[in-house]
Amino acid sequence: MFKSLWVKFLLLLFSVSVISLSASLSLREMIISDFEEYLEGKAEDQIYRLLAATEGSYEKNGGWNENALNENAVWALLLGYKIKITDVRDNELIDTQMALESLPPLMKKRIIAVSGFSPEANTAVQQAYTTYPLFLGGKDIGFLKIRPMIFDEGQRKETVFMMRSNRFLLISLFFLGGLSVLLSLVFSRRLTEPIKKLTMAAEQISKGNIKSRVMVSGHSEISTLSKTFNAMADNLEIQESLRRKMTANVAHELRTPLSAMQGEIEGMLDGLMKVDRERLLSLHEETERLKHIIEGMEAISRAEASVLEMRKQSINLKLFLNNIKGRFEKLFLDKGVELELECDETMRLYADPEKLSQIVINLLSNALRVTDKDGRVSIHTGEREHFGYISVSDTGHGMKKEDLPFIFERFYKSSEGGLGIGLTIAKELAEAHGGRIEVTTEYGKGSTFTLFLPDFTISS
Repeated sequence: MFKSLWVKFLLLLFSVSVISLSASLSLREMIISDFEEYLEGKAEDQIYRLLAATEGSYEKNGGWNENALNENAVWALLLGYKIKITDVRDNELIDTQMALESLPPLMKKRIIAVSGFSPEANTAVQQAYTTYPLFLGGKDIGFLKIRPMIFDEGQRKETVFMMRSNRFLLISLFFLGGLSVLLSLVFSRRLTEPIKKLTMAAEQISKGNIKSRVMVSGHSEISTLSKTFNAMADNLEIQESLRRKMTANVAHELRTPLSAMQGEIEGMLDGLMKVDRERLLSLHEETERLKHIIEGMEAISRAEASVLEMRKQSINLKLFLNNIKGRFEKLFLDKGVELELECDETMRLYADPEKLSQIVINLLSNALRVTDKDGRVSIHTGEREHFGYISVSDTGHGMKKEDLPFIFERFYKSSEGGLGIGLTIAKELAEAHGGRIEVTTEYGKGSTFTLFLPDFTISS
């Protein structure tokens, strides 16, 4: 189960959610801790100010003064503390209740409203006073007894803050945690579903169903992978179709000479045919035909592997093509076909001369075969789209549109004669050079085959 990609994605997303919630919890604890330290520091500062104010009033008045004591008690109440002030003999001089009673009724009402003081509520919790000694010039002058109010407004605000932070944390843990789990389930399925479909499609192809495809949606990396997979499957389907076609073509090409040979040999064995020179010559011609077919298949294999055997060098293209033209001129003259060459004398190609020669010869041979007497074959060179090119044009029969997609395929013949491998070999050799071959044609008027190669120079 844990080997499933979906489970792994789910665990990953769930782990991220848990880590995020844990980080929130840790942050909350740090904030609360800092807040509590702040409250403690604030309380200490307030107590020290009360001590300083009480000692200051004693010094100012030259002893304990009732009005000053009342003011200090009321101020302490507003800060959130109940206090008692006693002399050095611990005789009580003033407390919060006495200070309030000394105020005018309206002021007393306002002070109670602001401070949240409630004698009943505060007596409900018997919390001990904390005693602080009072000094003046190193001499004891009394004691300040302080007790924080439990139910005053200031304390209640701090308690509400703590309660709300705890409530928010619980909501985060349950609501956000649940939402994280739900989103983890949804997104892990959405992430793995396309991969699962790709896996199923790949399994179908591995079982022989090469028409299997996957739906593509969106523009994500998974969509790009799906498009690439579909393109690969399309290529496999095309290659399978071509393989079957090639097998059928090869079988067809081999069947004819083999059947002829078998028929003649059986006739000789049955005594229906004489074993003479004429029959042996016939068998020899058929074996030559078989040999020619096998050599063609070997030539295609060599062309496919030519990328591993390239021996490139700088070639003067005008001189190179003139040599080929000289070798073929007699064949063209015998058929009554004109052969033209137009090439820049400064143009150079960086290519394998043997393989380049094979490409050009194949193109010229095809052009000569399809061009009738008084026709013309032209060789042109130049630069186009940052490629150097060699084009071979003829005024021959041209090709039908339905033949164009297949003319570079093995053993495909758009006309009688040949094995149908010349253009296949030319294409393989062109691609081995990093180039390509393109064709334009018009049925009944002729064709132009153009070889594009990337490595060339033309001096100005």
